Amino acid sequence: MVYTVVVDTSVIISALIGSRGPSREILRKCLQGKCNPLISNTLFSEYEDVSQRKKVLNLCPLTNDDIRELCNALYSVCRWVPIYYLWRPNLIDEGDNFLIELALAGNATHIITNNIGDLKNSELKFPGLRIVTPEEFLKDK
Repeated sequence: MVYTVVVDTSVIISALIGSRGPSREILRKCLQGKCNPLISNTLFSEYEDVSQRKKVLNLCPLTNDDIRELCNALYSVCRWVPIYYLWRPNLIDEGDNFLIELALAGNATHIITNNIGDLKNSELKFPGLRIVTPEEFLKDK
């Protein structure tokens, strides 16, 4: 089964920094078509911003050109989803609301994140949407 997922920026950055591990495997599954990743303008902007931060570039074994190529490959397999309705789930970090809104707009089954605590405490609950770490997602599949 191919799952429709939202991959949080924390997973992408972990995949860029580490040469192996669950975050890297999530990225690989997306590129191989084993997961259908969703993306929106907001998530795209966040990927672009965070992947170019000096701290990330210093930790990443890839060159800036390699990072750009990898991000472009990911974007090519993502389904771009416009957000027309704002759910405002009132997360602790209001800046993460867009992840749930993207997941709902694109009918995602999972949000994959390394920051579970930031997303699990929303005032609105969505039983059909699972918020999981990369390790949890891989273990269940």
